[in-house]
Amino acid sequence: MILYSLGKYILLLKAVFRKPERWNIYRKEIFKEMTYMGVGSLGIICIISIFLGAVTTVQTAFQLVSDLVPRSVIGGIVRDSSILELSPTISAIVLAGKIGSSVASQIGTMRVTEQIDALEIMGINSPGYLILPKIVGAITMIPLLVTISIALSILGGYLAGTISGAVTPQSFIEGLTTGFDPFTFTVSMIKSVIFAFIITSVAAYQGFYTDGGALEVGQSSTKAVVISCIMILFADYLVAQLLL
Repeated sequence: MILYSLGKYILLLKAVFRKPERWNIYRKEIFKEMTYMGVGSLGIICIISIFLGAVTTVQTAFQLVSDLVPRSVIGGIVRDSSILELSPTISAIVLAGKIGSSVASQIGTMRVTEQIDALEIMGINSPGYLILPKIVGAITMIPLLVTISIALSILGGYLAGTISGAVTPQSFIEGLTTGFDPFTFTVSMIKSVIFAFIITSVAAYQGFYTDGGALEVGQSSTKAVVISCIMILFADYLVAQLLL
Protein backbone atom coordinates (compact mmCIF):
# COMPACT_ATOMS: atom_id res chain seq x y z
CA MET A 1 0.00 0.00 0.00
CA ILE A 2 2.81 2.40 0.90
CA LEU A 3 4.75 1.54 -2.26
CA TYR A 4 1.61 1.99 -4.35
CA SER A 5 0.97 5.43 -2.85
CA LEU A 6 4.63 6.38 -3.30
CA GLY A 7 4.49 5.37 -6.95
CA LYS A 8 1.35 7.47 -7.54
CA TYR A 9 3.03 10.39 -5.77
CA ILE A 10 6.15 10.16 -7.96
CA LEU A 11 4.08 9.88 -11.15
CA LEU A 12 2.05 12.93 -10.10
CA LEU A 13 5.26 14.93 -9.54
CA LYS A 14 6.49 13.84 -12.97
CA ALA A 15 3.31 15.27 -14.52
CA VAL A 16 3.60 18.43 -12.40
CA PHE A 17 7.08 19.28 -13.69
CA ARG A 18 6.24 18.65 -17.33
CA LYS A 19 6.96 21.63 -19.61
CA PRO A 20 4.06 24.15 -19.34
CA GLU A 21 1.91 24.90 -22.36
CA ARG A 22 1.75 28.66 -21.72
CA TRP A 23 4.03 30.37 -19.22
CA ASN A 24 1.81 33.47 -18.95
CA ILE A 25 -1.00 31.55 -17.28
CA TYR A 26 1.42 29.85 -14.89
CA ARG A 27 3.09 33.17 -14.02
CA LYS A 28 -0.20 34.71 -12.91
CA GLU A 29 -1.04 31.69 -10.78
CA ILE A 30 2.44 31.69 -9.19
CA PHE A 31 2.12 35.33 -8.10
CA LYS A 32 -1.36 34.62 -6.78
CA GLU A 33 -0.08 31.71 -4.69
CA MET A 34 2.92 33.72 -3.45
CA THR A 35 0.57 36.44 -2.22
CA TYR A 36 -1.73 33.96 -0.50
CA MET A 37 1.03 31.89 1.12
CA GLY A 38 3.37 34.75 1.99
CA VAL A 39 1.25 37.75 2.91
CA GLY A 40 -1.65 35.62 4.10
CA SER A 41 0.53 33.69 6.55
CA LEU A 42 2.63 36.59 7.82
CA GLY A 43 0.39 37.48 10.76
CA ILE A 44 0.30 34.06 12.41
CA ILE A 45 4.04 33.52 11.83
CA CYS A 46 4.84 36.86 13.51
CA ILE A 47 2.73 36.10 16.59
CA ILE A 48 4.07 32.56 17.02
CA SER A 49 7.70 33.60 16.49
CA ILE A 50 7.69 36.37 19.10
CA PHE A 51 6.24 34.07 21.76
CA LEU A 52 8.60 31.21 20.83
CA GLY A 53 11.60 33.46 21.45
CA ALA A 54 10.09 34.81 24.66
CA VAL A 55 9.38 31.35 26.07
CA THR A 56 12.85 30.08 25.10
CA THR A 57 14.51 32.98 26.92
CA VAL A 58 12.45 32.62 30.09
CA GLN A 59 12.90 28.83 30.29
CA THR A 60 16.63 29.03 29.55
CA ALA A 61 17.08 31.66 32.27
CA PHE A 62 15.16 29.44 34.69
CA GLN A 63 17.48 26.48 34.00
CA LEU A 64 20.67 28.52 34.46
CA VAL A 65 20.85 28.06 38.22
CA SER A 66 24.66 28.23 38.47
CA ASP A 67 26.36 31.58 38.93
CA LEU A 68 29.39 30.18 37.09
CA VAL A 69 27.51 30.26 33.79
CA PRO A 70 27.36 33.78 32.30
CA ARG A 71 23.92 35.15 31.46
CA SER A 72 25.13 36.02 27.97
CA VAL A 73 24.73 32.32 27.14
CA ILE A 74 20.96 32.94 26.94
CA GLY A 75 21.38 35.10 23.83
CA GLY A 76 23.40 32.41 22.05
CA ILE A 77 20.93 29.66 22.95
CA VAL A 78 17.95 31.68 21.73
CA ARG A 79 19.76 32.53 18.50
CA ASP A 80 20.86 29.00 17.66
CA SER A 81 17.61 27.30 18.69
CA SER A 82 15.58 29.82 16.68
CA ILE A 83 17.71 29.47 13.57
CA LEU A 84 18.20 25.72 13.58
CA GLU A 85 14.97 24.31 14.96
CA LEU A 86 12.19 26.50 16.31
CA SER A 87 11.59 28.89 13.41
CA PRO A 88 11.87 26.46 10.44
CA THR A 89 10.17 23.45 12.05
CA ILE A 90 7.41 25.10 14.09
CA SER A 91 6.62 27.50 11.24
CA ALA A 92 6.42 24.58 8.80
CA ILE A 93 4.05 22.64 11.07
CA VAL A 94 1.82 25.69 11.47
CA LEU A 95 1.86 26.32 7.71
CA ALA A 96 1.07 22.65 7.06
CA GLY A 97 -2.18 23.23 8.94
CA LYS A 98 -2.96 26.50 7.18
CA ILE A 99 -1.61 26.05 3.64
CA GLY A 100 -1.71 22.25 3.41
CA SER A 101 -5.35 21.92 4.39
CA SER A 102 -6.30 24.74 2.00
CA VAL A 103 -4.44 23.16 -0.95
CA ALA A 104 -5.89 19.71 -0.30
CA SER A 105 -9.46 20.96 0.07
CA GLN A 106 -9.20 23.25 -2.96
CA ILE A 107 -7.88 20.56 -5.31
CA GLY A 108 -10.11 17.90 -3.74
CA THR A 109 -13.19 20.03 -4.34
CA MET A 110 -12.17 20.49 -7.97
CA ARG A 111 -11.77 16.72 -8.29
CA VAL A 112 -15.17 15.77 -6.85
CA THR A 113 -16.94 18.49 -8.87
CA GLU A 114 -15.24 17.15 -12.04
CA GLN A 115 -13.44 20.43 -12.81
CA ILE A 116 -10.15 18.55 -13.14
CA ASP A 117 -11.76 16.16 -15.64
CA ALA A 118 -12.90 19.20 -17.64
CA LEU A 119 -9.34 20.58 -17.71
CA GLU A 120 -8.00 17.25 -18.96
CA ILE A 121 -10.66 17.07 -21.69
CA MET A 122 -9.51 20.51 -22.89
CA GLY A 123 -5.97 19.15 -23.20
CA ILE A 124 -4.55 21.05 -20.22
CA ASN A 125 -1.95 19.37 -18.01
CA SER A 126 -4.05 19.61 -14.86
CA PRO A 127 -1.31 18.55 -12.37
CA GLY A 128 1.04 21.18 -13.76
CA TYR A 129 -1.59 23.93 -13.91
CA LEU A 130 -3.01 23.27 -10.45
CA ILE A 131 0.01 22.11 -8.43
CA LEU A 132 3.18 23.66 -9.91
CA PRO A 133 2.26 27.29 -9.01
CA LYS A 134 1.57 26.20 -5.43
CA ILE A 135 4.92 24.42 -5.12
CA VAL A 136 6.84 27.35 -6.63
CA GLY A 137 4.94 29.84 -4.46
CA ALA A 138 5.67 27.86 -1.28
CA ILE A 139 9.36 27.31 -2.09
CA THR A 140 9.71 31.05 -2.72
CA MET A 141 7.75 32.44 0.22
CA ILE A 142 8.23 29.98 3.10
CA PRO A 143 12.02 30.61 3.35
CA LEU A 144 11.21 34.33 3.55
CA LEU A 145 8.66 33.64 6.30
CA VAL A 146 11.23 31.55 8.17
CA THR A 147 13.79 34.38 7.92
CA ILE A 148 11.23 36.81 9.37
CA SER A 149 10.39 34.23 12.03
CA ILE A 150 14.05 33.96 13.08
CA ALA A 151 14.38 37.73 13.45
CA LEU A 152 11.14 38.05 15.43
CA SER A 153 11.97 35.07 17.61
CA ILE A 154 15.27 36.67 18.62
CA LEU A 155 13.48 39.99 19.16
CA GLY A 156 10.87 38.28 21.33
CA GLY A 157 13.62 36.64 23.36
CA TYR A 158 15.37 39.97 23.83
CA LEU A 159 12.20 41.73 24.96
CA ALA A 160 11.17 38.93 27.34
CA GLY A 161 14.64 38.72 28.86
CA THR A 162 15.06 42.42 29.43
CA ILE A 163 11.49 43.07 30.65
CA SER A 164 11.55 40.16 33.11
CA GLY A 165 15.06 41.00 34.29
CA ALA A 166 16.35 37.51 33.44
CA VAL A 167 19.19 39.00 31.38
CA THR A 168 20.47 42.50 30.76
CA PRO A 169 20.31 43.93 27.22
CA GLN A 170 24.12 44.05 27.03
CA SER A 171 24.50 40.41 28.08
CA PHE A 172 21.84 39.21 25.62
CA ILE A 173 23.42 41.08 22.70
CA GLU A 174 26.87 39.84 23.72
CA GLY A 175 25.66 36.24 23.60
CA LEU A 176 23.79 36.92 20.38
CA THR A 177 26.90 38.15 18.56
CA THR A 178 29.43 35.71 20.01
CA GLY A 179 30.32 32.50 18.18
CA PHE A 180 27.80 32.81 15.36
CA ASP A 181 28.22 30.21 12.61
CA PRO A 182 26.64 31.36 9.29
CA PHE A 183 26.26 27.73 8.24
CA THR A 184 23.39 27.34 10.71
CA PHE A 185 21.37 29.85 8.71
CA THR A 186 22.16 27.91 5.51
CA VAL A 187 20.86 24.72 7.15
CA SER A 188 17.71 26.60 8.19
CA MET A 189 17.07 27.74 4.61
CA ILE A 190 17.63 24.21 3.26
CA LYS A 191 15.11 22.92 5.80
CA SER A 192 12.55 25.56 4.87
CA VAL A 193 12.77 24.75 1.15
CA ILE A 194 12.35 21.01 1.82
CA PHE A 195 9.47 21.64 4.21
CA ALA A 196 7.76 23.92 1.68
CA PHE A 197 7.96 21.22 -0.98
CA ILE A 198 6.60 18.58 1.42
CA ILE A 199 3.66 20.75 2.53
CA THR A 200 2.43 21.58 -0.97
CA SER A 201 3.20 18.32 -2.77
CA VAL A 202 1.69 16.05 -0.10
CA ALA A 203 -1.42 18.22 0.22
CA ALA A 204 -1.82 18.39 -3.57
CA TYR A 205 -1.44 14.60 -3.83
CA GLN A 206 -4.15 14.02 -1.23
CA GLY A 207 -6.50 16.47 -2.93
CA PHE A 208 -5.81 15.32 -6.48
CA TYR A 209 -6.74 11.70 -5.74
CA THR A 210 -9.85 12.45 -3.68
CA ASP A 211 -12.84 10.21 -4.44
CA GLY A 212 -16.43 10.75 -3.37
CA GLY A 213 -17.94 14.00 -2.12
CA ALA A 214 -17.65 16.70 0.53
CA LEU A 215 -16.94 14.22 3.33
CA GLU A 216 -13.97 12.74 1.45
CA VAL A 217 -12.62 16.25 0.76
CA GLY A 218 -12.52 16.89 4.50
CA GLN A 219 -10.82 13.56 5.10
CA SER A 220 -8.20 14.32 2.42
CA SER A 221 -7.53 17.69 4.04
CA THR A 222 -7.01 16.06 7.44
CA LYS A 223 -4.74 13.36 6.02
CA ALA A 224 -2.71 16.01 4.19
CA VAL A 225 -1.98 17.87 7.44
CA VAL A 226 -1.15 14.73 9.44
CA ILE A 227 1.13 13.20 6.79
CA SER A 228 2.83 16.56 6.13
CA CYS A 229 3.63 17.03 9.83
CA ILE A 230 5.10 13.52 10.08
CA MET A 231 7.17 14.02 6.91
CA ILE A 232 8.39 17.42 8.15
CA LEU A 233 9.68 15.92 11.40
CA PHE A 234 11.29 13.02 9.52
CA ALA A 235 12.96 15.39 7.03
CA ASP A 236 14.07 17.59 9.93
CA TYR A 237 15.93 14.66 11.45
CA LEU A 238 17.50 13.66 8.13
CA VAL A 239 18.75 17.17 7.34
CA ALA A 240 20.19 17.56 10.86
CA GLN A 241 21.88 14.16 10.61
CA LEU A 242 23.38 14.85 7.18
CA LEU A 243 24.45 18.49 7.55
CA LEU A 244 25.28 18.97 11.24
